[in-house]
Amino acid sequence: MAVRMNKVKRAPATVEEALDRFITWKKANRISDQTILDYTTHVNLLFKRYPDAKQSFDQLEQAVVDNLGQEGIKPATYNNRLVYLRTFFNWCMEHGMISDNPLNGFKKRKDEGRHVSVDEDTLARLIALPNRETFAGLRDYTLFLLFLDCGIRPKEAFSLDEGDFHPRAREIRVDAAKAKTRVSRTLPLSPMTVEAIQELLSVRPNEWSGKAPIFCTNESRPLNRHTWGDRVEMYCKKLGTHYGHMHYDMRSPLYFYAAVVMHLDYNRCSAMWI
Repeated sequence: MAVRMNKVKRAPATVEEALDRFITWKKANRISDQTILDYTTHVNLLFKRYPDAKQSFDQLEQAVVDNLGQEGIKPATYNNRLVYLRTFFNWCMEHGMISDNPLNGFKKRKDEGRHVSVDEDTLARLIALPNRETFAGLRDYTLFLLFLDCGIRPKEAFSLDEGDFHPRAREIRVDAAKAKTRVSRTLPLSPMTVEAIQELLSVRPNEWSGKAPIFCTNESRPLNRHTWGDRVEMYCKKLGTHYGHMHYDMRSPLYFYAAVVMHLDYNRCSAMWI
């Protein structure tokens, strides 16, 4: 009787092949470009620091222990390394490359975070800082209001198009392709934010319509976290906030504004806008 073989499962021959196949699989699951970059960075960094980890499971096990046991490592960094590497090694184990996951048994560390208090005067000065006579200043002012309104992620905000803005409904639509979680959602906006977005769109050249995102540079190019980070640092310096001294895992360009949203009474903040 003939035996039918439906599928051949071949284990990756190298770490490089494993990572390539793993990333391809993750892309098929529609994870974000940033998450793809994070996986690639963490895996490549591990084997760059510990090249002998490719030689045997024992050496791999020792490498991940040393990697997570780095002196002075912060909980957020530790947790990121653990999550990304453990997921990759789970895939390697399922595909017959390793017999066990060297990160089994490791648990996340509790991150106490950092408490930041921002008073109403600071918030008012922040919103007043951008020069709204310039396109960049008007854009920054509008972004401030948007972040305070709904806490949208910076990358999501930078990808918004005119069609995502619905002024009559007072809302912004983040579709699945632009959302970090790949789940679409609708975010409500205050009247002041709606007015600011409308003003920002009204001053743009007609030829930008349908081409440039809402929050772009003065050359119609998409805004990115590096450019925005420079803008945030400039405003923080004017406010006397040492943006550049914040620890790496707190150094998101939105950190200062996230602190405002988290620690300032939102009702009192809204009252300032009326």
